[in-house]
Amino acid sequence: MSRVQIELPDEWIFETEIDVRIGDINYGQHVGHDSVLSILHEARLRFLRQSGHSEVDVGGCGLIMADTVIAFKGEIKYPARLRVRINIGNWSRSGFDLVYCVDEVSDTKRVAEAKTGMLCFDYNRRRPARVPEAFRAAFPA
Repeated sequence: MSRVQIELPDEWIFETEIDVRIGDINYGQHVGHDSVLSILHEARLRFLRQSGHSEVDVGGCGLIMADTVIAFKGEIKYPARLRVRINIGNWSRSGFDLVYCVDEVSDTKRVAEAKTGMLCFDYNRRRPARVPEAFRAAFPA
């Protein structure tokens, strides 16, 4: 079976800590895959907020997730505190990628790596939009 490989950057532009909730735990007694995606979503919202943006407004348009990939590196148990780091790149006319690294704070054990492809979207016209220049300029390479 081939495994997904996510290319991680050398530096990160955002970092936050998120506590695992009891509702994140599945029947296997660890955090479920759906909850990992929700944790990434929370980190993404915090990242956007710290730069003065939101998922519904990144300078004139909103965002939708075009794709996602998560590579699990270890189990996450309750009660863990996670450190989620984010970087942005791979810009295109209408979107960009967010890359995530998730570690347990207590022992710095890597538990997940992920990438979400984000597409700028005009919700009024129901179609993709160009990345706003001001948004792109806020995150120089």
